[in-house]
Amino acid sequence: MFCRIVNGEIPSRRVFEDDTIVAFADVAPQAPTHVLVVPRRHVASLDDLHDPALAGRLLTVAAGLASTLGLGGGYRVVVNTGPDGGQTVSHLHLHILGGRQMNWPPG
Repeated sequence: MFCRIVNGEIPSRRVFEDDTIVAFADVAPQAPTHVLVVPRRHVASLDDLHDPALAGRLLTVAAGLASTLGLGGGYRVVVNTGPDGGQTVSHLHLHILGGRQMNWPPG
């Protein structure tokens, strides 16, 4: 599904895009701000990410977006990996969650 969003086949509310990354609002937000950051090329999960440059780019974009989105008071970046980790879409994605107090443990 995320490959289709990246390719523009499924509409999304994009908040960022460049040659390697697309970020868009989550359709089922779990916080007042909930954005997904995905690589343009298909990487199934964090277990399949073997490119340090892409890993760094994903985190750098996430941090920059958090600032742009006004999350200076704090935010959470989550990467669910595999079925037991809560990953429901087989395309690596980072969740940026903010705009409210984050609790611990997360769930």
